[in-house]
Order: sequence, then C-alpha cells, then structure tokens
Amino acid sequence: MFKRFVRSTAARTTVCWIAAQYMRLVYLTGRWRIEGGDIPGRFWDENRPFILAFWHGRLLMMPYCWRRGRRMHMLTSQHRDGELIARTIAHFDIGVVRGSSSRGGAAAVRTMVKALRRNEYVGVTPDGPHGPRMRAMEGVVAVARLANVPIIPATYGTTRRRVLRSWDRFILPLPFARGVILWGEPMSLPPHADAAAVEDFRQRLEVVLTDLSDEADRRCGQPPIPADTAPVPDSA
Repeated sequence: MFKRFVRSTAARTTVCWIAAQYMRLVYLTGRWRIEGGDIPGRFWDENRPFILAFWHGRLLMMPYCWRRGRRMHMLTSQHRDGELIARTIAHFDIGVVRGSSSRGGAAAVRTMVKALRRNEYVGVTPDGPHGPRMRAMEGVVAVARLANVPIIPATYGTTRRRVLRSWDRFILPLPFARGVILWGEPMSLPPHADAAAVEDFRQRLEVVLTDLSDEADRRCGQPPIPADTAPVPDSA
C-alpha cells in the first residue's frame, strides 16, 4: 500500500518533507554530541575533499554530522528508495549522485570523481543500496583510489531507538534521547594500489566502520547490530 501511495509526485514530496521534519524533531529534542569532529574540520578548513562513509542503516541522522556550506553529493540508487532519500536530504542542502553497482554505477563513479577533483565532497553507504548489511562494496574504494582522496568513516548511536526489520536493520532514533556522532580517522589508498591492496583496504574499511558503530551503540547502552555474513558481491 505504501509503495502504491508514493508513486505519485505529491505523495513522495509529502513523505520526504515529513521525514525531514522528523529528523529535525529528533535532533532538537535530543542531547547530541559529536566526537572526532576536528578530523573532518581540518579538511573543511583547508578546502580538501574526502569521502564520507557510513553504513546504510545509520543514514537518518547523518546530515547533522555535516558542516553547512560544504557541498556534499550523496550517492543514492536510481530506484524509488533512492529517490525518497534524495528528496529527504535535499531539505538539508545535500546534493545527490544517482547510481549503484547494478544500475548507473559507472556514470556515478565518474560524477563522484569529478566532484572530488573540484574540491567538493562525496557521501557513500558502502553496503548500499541492497546489502549485504555492513559489508563494504569495492565501489567506494575505487572512487577513493581514482580521485586520490581519503575516506573518513562516521556513524551515530542513540539511547532511544527502533531497529527495523529491513535488510540494513535501519535505526529509527526516537525523540528526547541522548545521541553521539562519531568520526573515525582518515583512511587512504595509494592511486596505483594493486588488487590485493584494494581488497585489504576494503576489508579494513568494513572493520573500522563496524567497530565505530559498535562503539557508538555501547556508549548509548544499546546492543551492537551484527553484520550480514553473506559474501560481498563483485562491485562495478
């Protein structure tokens, strides 16, 4: 029923506006702190580009980790879910790049690389758009290597939440909670890295992002969300 409802443009606009207002409600009624914000701060202050990486299930509050005025292009799929995400984050002045490993991937990679070379920024969920959950695809690594920019991981946790039964175990934070946004250290890959180095980097990104997310959950008194054990498919 919901899928039929959001087929109309007016319905999609309404749903995305409500989602954006809910995000604002959660942030404004909560007590949020950002740790490690000096890490991206150095890049923003020096006008140096980087790729923001976070798990798909942690998407909802991530616009609040971002500094206003710094242009960011978020990678979303070309399917209906991707359009809903794009329309929602537009309320926070975040742009989008449409594409995924299964559809429009090569064009999306080119667009992201061009943006990074213009000293703009890119946001990627390495396990999106359809998983496996908390398993990094090679696409984000390819973009970092081609553009010769670091990946900076980030995540959030909250003391009051609902974990949905979606493939990504999407976290729906609730109002009037304590929350934490954590930034990790930059991760860099040499532009001429061989296949073995690329795979090692991909695995390290998985570990770092998962450890960071687990730490955010622990600080908020929540159990960590386990990663999917399915093998990672080949990425474009």
